[in-house]
Amino acid sequence: MVRQELVARQLAEQITEHFFHGAAGGGARPLRVLDVGCGQATQVVRLARAGHLVTGLDPDPVTLGAARGAIGAEPPQVQQRISLLTGEGGDCGRWFGPGTFDVVLCHGVLMYMPEAEPMLASLARVLAPGGMLSVVVRNGDALAMRPGCAGDWAGAVEAFGTDRYTNRLGLHTRADRLEPLTRTLAEIVVPLRRWYGVRVFTDQTPDHVGPPVDGRQLAQLLDAEERAGRTDPYRAVAALLHLVGTRPG
Repeated sequence: MVRQELVARQLAEQITEHFFHGAAGGGARPLRVLDVGCGQATQVVRLARAGHLVTGLDPDPVTLGAARGAIGAEPPQVQQRISLLTGEGGDCGRWFGPGTFDVVLCHGVLMYMPEAEPMLASLARVLAPGGMLSVVVRNGDALAMRPGCAGDWAGAVEAFGTDRYTNRLGLHTRADRLEPLTRTLAEIVVPLRRWYGVRVFTDQTPDHVGPPVDGRQLAQLLDAEERAGRTDPYRAVAALLHLVGTRPG
């Protein structure tokens, strides 16, 4: 919940600045959005509520079933802005031609890929001139933080020399680092526009401890995380990195 809220705020900020800066209130056009690995459609629904035309893509039929349930609870005018497809992001060229989308999201997907470059190159091909690519990855420069803060010193030392880790679901996954991703975005002609940290503080919270129930405390938590995610040196040790690149118009 905290991660999704923080990413949504950061994404909304970048969409507003890049596409609608200086636009009159009624001049904001609907954007064509592709969410690769859309999961339970959290960002799909948020963007459709904002008036955008959103396509969600995910390979897991069970996850897509949950996404359809979430979308079905929305008003008809939101539902009609959403399409869902079963498939992998690397195969998006099967369905979409070059320049199909104004915004492409790839959140929490690259950690399951052997390497980042092929997927990002595939997504860049369907991005329109002037379009935006939003990528959320596990931060390879902060892998020692979680075991270190938990007092797992052997795990912390081991994390310094690897980009592999086991996530909270018990899956063996891969992390990415800011500098190589920045180079990759430049190579696929979607240079980095802005980057944020996500979950600077709350990644250290034990799994059984959820976000505060009290609305005031939750708002304070989100404000602290949002501030840290855009401030050095805190954002560099966040659990996740959120990179936003833009294709020249």
